[in-house]
Amino acid sequence: MPTIVALVKHVPDTWSTKSLEDDHTLDRTSVDNIIDEINEYSVEQALRLRDENPDENYRVVALTMGPAQADEALRKALAMGADDAVLVSDDALAGADALSTAWTLNAAINTLEDVQLITLGNEASDASTGTLAGLLAEYRQLPALTELHQVELSGSTVKGSREDARGTWELEAALPAIISVTDKADKPRFPRFRASQLTSSRMKSRTCQRLATSEPTSLIQMGQWCALDSCSTMRRARACGRSIRELRT
Repeated sequence: MPTIVALVKHVPDTWSTKSLEDDHTLDRTSVDNIIDEINEYSVEQALRLRDENPDENYRVVALTMGPAQADEALRKALAMGADDAVLVSDDALAGADALSTAWTLNAAINTLEDVQLITLGNEASDASTGTLAGLLAEYRQLPALTELHQVELSGSTVKGSREDARGTWELEAALPAIISVTDKADKPRFPRFRASQLTSSRMKSRTCQRLATSEPTSLIQMGQWCALDSCSTMRRARACGRSIRELRT
């Protein structure tokens, strides 16, 4: 059965006050955490593409990496209509940077059968790196259509539209492929019932050791690639700029 993987992330509520832990990582315990809003849009695209192509018999699998409580994001995706969910949770991944996150998610995707499409948001609200689609495309050697506001499947091809300051771009790629969407895409549907009522039978949990095959050590050490020695929440004072007229002379 062909699979559409919808990547989601459990993040601090956008309206909460952000603070840092002693190790300079984001404090995720003293604030409310929810599914990232942009991921509701990417899950919606996965569900809509499945529903619009019934003959292809797609299934949608929501996938996330995070602590045990990140299963709340998966429950929201299941309540929206995802068929299954996978949580990758391991203490070794605490503080993982973008590279290690992408590598771990790639390993988790490898455990799923016949993955034809991977959907995700253009950037997370907590880190805002916007690099995951490109990193996964490199690791998996697949085309990535990014920053899309409209997506459709046509046989073995995925097509999408992207808008930027220069105009509208019509993009397409052969499956399997990766797409990232913006909040200008189709609005997310409401959950069909309360996420708390969902059973755990449709949710699987994975650790680094269970994902690792030929190189278990490389996965266990993913969270150690990047360490932050110091940081400051103080903003720099704004300096005087230079006028465009001055630069042209």
